[in-house]
Amino acid sequence: MKRFGMFASALLLGTMLAGAAQAKTLVYCSEGSPENFTPAMNTTGTSFDAARPLYNQLVEFERGSTNVVPSLAESWDVSPDGMTITFKLRPGVKFHSGVNGFTPTRDFNADDVIWSFDRQWKPDHPYAKVSGGAYDYFNDMGMPDLLKSIEKIDDLTVKMTLNEPNAPIIANLAMDFATIASAEYADFLMKKGTPEQFDQIPVGTGPFQFVAYQKDAVIRFKAFDDYWGGKAKIDDLVYAITPDNTARYAKLKAGECHVMGYPNPADLEAMGKDEAINLLQQAGLNIGYLAMNAQKPPFDKKEVRQAINMAIDRDSILKEVYQGAGQKAKNLIPPTIWSYNDAVTDYEYNPEKAKEMLKAAGVENLQSDLWWMPVQRPYNPNAKRMAEMMQADLAKVGINAELKSFEWGEYRKRLQAGEHQMGLLGWTGDNGDPDNFFFLRGCDAQGTPASQNITKWCNKDFNDMLFQARKLSETADRTKIYEQMQVLQKEEAPDVTIAHSTVFEPIRKEVIDYKISPFGRHEFYGVDIQE
Repeated sequence: MKRFGMFASALLLGTMLAGAAQAKTLVYCSEGSPENFTPAMNTTGTSFDAARPLYNQLVEFERGSTNVVPSLAESWDVSPDGMTITFKLRPGVKFHSGVNGFTPTRDFNADDVIWSFDRQWKPDHPYAKVSGGAYDYFNDMGMPDLLKSIEKIDDLTVKMTLNEPNAPIIANLAMDFATIASAEYADFLMKKGTPEQFDQIPVGTGPFQFVAYQKDAVIRFKAFDDYWGGKAKIDDLVYAITPDNTARYAKLKAGECHVMGYPNPADLEAMGKDEAINLLQQAGLNIGYLAMNAQKPPFDKKEVRQAINMAIDRDSILKEVYQGAGQKAKNLIPPTIWSYNDAVTDYEYNPEKAKEMLKAAGVENLQSDLWWMPVQRPYNPNAKRMAEMMQADLAKVGINAELKSFEWGEYRKRLQAGEHQMGLLGWTGDNGDPDNFFFLRGCDAQGTPASQNITKWCNKDFNDMLFQARKLSETADRTKIYEQMQVLQKEEAPDVTIAHSTVFEPIRKEVIDYKISPFGRHEFYGVDIQE
């Protein structure tokens, strides 16, 4: 049965590609299955990529760029004090029909905007707890404290009032958590008694509409004829879910997919020489790191964390794991982003000094865990190998690290809960603003770490500067603060900053106008295939 299923899937993809003369089909070899199709509930690129063809935000990033452009909002006005943003909504925007019998009776309007934010914000919202009700991004971006009100002025006007000015707010609203969903669809499902379908059978305003999803196998979309931006150039979009990067490459070479994500660094040279493939590349807006849980002894001592920074040979990791495709990371933010502080002094690789520091801190023969990610990411193409190299380095200074891993969703859930002592993770920026990296080490006013802060390190000075910078409108003023934050973070050493990788994306030569995203997104509206 399994063999037949694999053959049928391959035959389906082959038939789609062969029939491209009748209907243009683009196949993307993705690396994993989404958790659901509601971006507000997710934090991973895998799930965001799966939902992105279906939806829009009020504002969006221009494809291949960090520029914010109008989307469901045609325009917006910010008050002189920065406390009020008034959005003029785009008229005539249509919602998709659902494969479960839903047919929209009205166009997109202000009710959908209010509904989408209130679901994440208001505990009494009818969908607040549907599908678990975790809205980590909304919370980690400080939206509950930042928002004072969101009001409907009329069907095509929404006023957002803040409790304080926030410099990154417009860029933040272009992120996936700020996706706008259909309030009418939600009401339809609630009346049917099947509200959980909202997150699994998606309805949006995006350029493609949902057709079908088979977990760990395939997601199918079709172009939405009534898309407000004009019908997509391709007719059908298929995500062929292929977790192994070697298998993805084999499918790309065989013409079974047109675009693949997260190539194996060892394959890059061959990809570059393949006449059927264009190998796109650019400096990554990312960071790969080892987080130390600062709430678990002895990692609560900065001297121990500093010693671990000195114990790990990052140059060897860069050479073997990244195949030289990147640069050693000194700061949390990459050097391609404004406010990068190159004057920060990095830790040297010095195992002898590390041993001395550990001994002085009263730490000898330490038993620890070291968690490694079960997926490939641009910021970490081979976490298992990286963990093995770190394990060997740590053994040299008297730390016995047990390697552990879990399924990707479980892995992140347990890291966020702080079950680890040491764990590998990373980040690809969402909006081009430094705040989008610094919030990874942020905490709330009560000293509770943000869900993405898996170091569990809370430093009042760092946190005060983080919130202060958000209130300032001038880039130069924010830069001064961010430079100080980088010095403080390096001194406190809650993590080992490993690498900012170069991002590579191989696509077949017949793909036209695919643009590599600075945010690691895979976007297919605007892409064409040469017949």
